[in-house]
Amino acid sequence: MPHLYLAAPQKSSGKTTIAIGLCGALRRRGHRVQPFKKGPDYIDPLWLAQAAGRPCFNLDFHTMSEAEIQTLFARGLADAELGVIEGNVGLFDSTDLKGAHSNAELAKLLGSPVILIVNCQGLGRGVAPLLLGYQAFDPGLELAGVILNKVGGGRHGENLRGIVEHYTDLPVLGLVPRDTGIAIPERHLGLIPSNETRDAEAVIETIAGRIAAYLDLGSLLAIARRAHPLVQSTPALAIPWPELAQEGCRGLRIGIARDAAFGFYYPDDLDALIQGGAELVPFSPLVDPNLPEVDALFIGGGFPECHMAELEANRSLRAAIRTFIAAGRPVYAECGGLMYLCRAIRWGNERREMVGALSAEIEMRPEPQGRGYVRLVETEHFPWPRLGGEPSEIPAHEFHHSLILDPDPNWRYGYLLRRGRGIDGVHDGIVQDNLFACYSHLRATAGHRWTDRFLAHVRRTLQTV
Repeated sequence: MPHLYLAAPQKSSGKTTIAIGLCGALRRRGHRVQPFKKGPDYIDPLWLAQAAGRPCFNLDFHTMSEAEIQTLFARGLADAELGVIEGNVGLFDSTDLKGAHSNAELAKLLGSPVILIVNCQGLGRGVAPLLLGYQAFDPGLELAGVILNKVGGGRHGENLRGIVEHYTDLPVLGLVPRDTGIAIPERHLGLIPSNETRDAEAVIETIAGRIAAYLDLGSLLAIARRAHPLVQSTPALAIPWPELAQEGCRGLRIGIARDAAFGFYYPDDLDALIQGGAELVPFSPLVDPNLPEVDALFIGGGFPECHMAELEANRSLRAAIRTFIAAGRPVYAECGGLMYLCRAIRWGNERREMVGALSAEIEMRPEPQGRGYVRLVETEHFPWPRLGGEPSEIPAHEFHHSLILDPDPNWRYGYLLRRGRGIDGVHDGIVQDNLFACYSHLRATAGHRWTDRFLAHVRRTLQTV
């Protein structure tokens, strides 16, 4: 299973740009490249998926067991020539003193050669002790090469190359100059997603072309072929896949909001819904005047605040969703979807009407209101049936700058928070008839097959509505 792990000493070193460029460059040379991203993230995987022409899968210790990570990784690579894993934060960064769940631990779990991407802006001879320290810190990790990024110019780059080659045995696999022409615009939650970027394909083409000129692709491919065979240290766990299809849920049509405002979905979660028997029917809250004929709605995360004028202008669809919910039809909404279902969104001096199914307003704040991993415990109000084997605590994640103003005191909640912010620091998951809306993002895994539970809820609801 040839593959590479792209990591860095710290965040904001340029991993994503180089990963996008590498995937795009290799794809344009005819290689079947399978991208992966460590941790919970939607934005980088959207870019990586578009660059590679294949879905990008997230590998996350918080929501997945080690065996499940290995299983998903192997299945993703089954029909690919090369895997590219983009790390998050720094190579050894972890909240655990001994580095549990770090990029380094994931690389060792998968037998991955690590390519270290170093931000060299303002850096000279100091690159040598940095690299020597990273090599010595964990002898069990294969640090296979270095890409020197954000180099000031030819003289700076060659000086850095000479230093690395003199003091270390690491091959320099690329000198990438500071280049504003390959920068992806950012805003309050990081990069602007590719589904919001009209010229995303042109952006990827530019990045791929320039990165290909800066990197030694031949040496990178050779290092990828040195990846160690994947050895599962624990028994493989089942994950949502074709064998989990539920005959009783076949024929269900699930409307899924997908456009520039809503695009945060895990591809393996969508696969799990399909393999569970559902047909996914996309619709756009931005432009579609009516809902398609569906049995339920799934409105995922995104950036409705950046498109709130257009969302407000689509009055007919807002009314159709409001009517759908009032009729007791099943709806699941996450984060941006929750925001859209409230009465209005406020951002600065602007206020725009939304669906109005939830009696509260949303206010955008400059600082994060919820960020990172969460742990959820279901209450007696949780609406979806238990299928057996549900965990006592559900691992999930959240990342939002929005705040619910004056939550309805009559709301019932499906979750209590053991960790995280949620709605009010104590609760998450608003339960209103057959509408369930939360800030937390779920992940369909062997430990928590939320997709199967949601489909069972839809089927049960159709029998009573």
